Amino acid sequence: MRAALSGLTTRGRCLLAAGLAAALCSVVLNERDLLRVSVFVVALPLLVCVLTAMTRVGLHAQRHISPARVQVGGRTEVALAVRSTGRLPTVGLLVSDGVPYALGGKPRFLIEHLPRLTGTQLRYSVQPMLRGIQQLGPLKATVTDPFGLAEFERELAGTSRLIVVPRVVPLSNVPGGSGLGSGDDGSVRLNAGQGEDDAVVRPYRQGDDLRKVHWRSTAKRDEMMVRVEESPWRGGTTVLLDRRVYGHRGTGATASLEWAVSFAASVCVHLHRYGQQIRLVTETGGILVDDTGPGGHSDDAVLDALAALQPVHQRDISCPADPGHGQELIAILGAATPESISQLIRYRTRGTRSLAILLDTPAWGPGDGPDVDPRAAAALLSGAGWGVTIARPDIPMTQVWGGVCRTGTRRGDTMIAGAGT
Repeated sequence: MRAALSGLTTRGRCLLAAGLAAALCSVVLNERDLLRVSVFVVALPLLVCVLTAMTRVGLHAQRHISPARVQVGGRTEVALAVRSTGRLPTVGLLVSDGVPYALGGKPRFLIEHLPRLTGTQLRYSVQPMLRGIQQLGPLKATVTDPFGLAEFERELAGTSRLIVVPRVVPLSNVPGGSGLGSGDDGSVRLNAGQGEDDAVVRPYRQGDDLRKVHWRSTAKRDEMMVRVEESPWRGGTTVLLDRRVYGHRGTGATASLEWAVSFAASVCVHLHRYGQQIRLVTETGGILVDDTGPGGHSDDAVLDALAALQPVHQRDISCPADPGHGQELIAILGAATPESISQLIRYRTRGTRSLAILLDTPAWGPGDGPDVDPRAAAALLSGAGWGVTIARPDIPMTQVWGGVCRTGTRRGDTMIAGAGT
């Protein structure tokens, strides 16, 4: 009874108080008619509370999300199936589903009449603008009576997970020399005679070791050619993503970190389509996804890992070893000091393909990070034999990736995407 009385609304409590006051006056004034009226006024909210409490026992609901994985800016539909298994029909049912602020306002539905043993379908849509693992729910129902004297809130369904993955931009081509059938890194692969290994060579550059001159190619081309001690991209690719708050600018969906996450997702999915195996790591060398084993690659694994990625409050890039584990490396970097760049390139051998996308973070807006000119970091990386591309928010990702492919052809170059070399 105490639980039932707890559902009285302000209107119900006022009516109950008025009935008790009328009963007291009827006793003092010896008015039996007033007493009869007071008994009715007191009994009405109590009876309504009991009946409303009984009605809420037989409510059940299910939530279905389609699709349960959606890209940023996409739309997903949520279906709610509400049914009554109680002994009495349900009237005045207010249903609300818990939706995070990032997904919009909380949807509310008023069910005027829900017959016994039948149900109704409720639908709403959400359009997430930020990646992440979002929780929808719990689904709650507020049962009220037609007079508004009592109401009870009950949880009908728990929470459901909605995975908002980064936006994936379709890319084309691959960096030259990747062994994937596209691109040209300026090298020549010669089919030597039987029993002799194929050689990957390039024109001689000032400062090259003369012991690496490939004399057979030199004689055929009448130009001094140097053997390139690198293997094509058949052993997998490591994508490094810088997630430091200190290294990025902007807020929300337009932040440089979100751009970097979306670009990393696009690169991983694109290379998967060419049969590449991907290792996705952070600025500390920590592995987020590793599909270089016999299990094969999965776009969903990469996208889910990036959806759950959280920024870290770390000042510098700190890799205790080669982040590429001897593989070709594509590094997506925010603002970085020369010390951080030196830490990154320390363990990378010059003969291993290394590509970097440097974000011009001040172009993304204000922030707590340093005002670092990406050209200084680009000069250090280029001097270490890296191919470098500088990215800005006004340049499409397709152009940035095109710059990556061209710098993969001419390592040691620096390119501002969309502006040439």
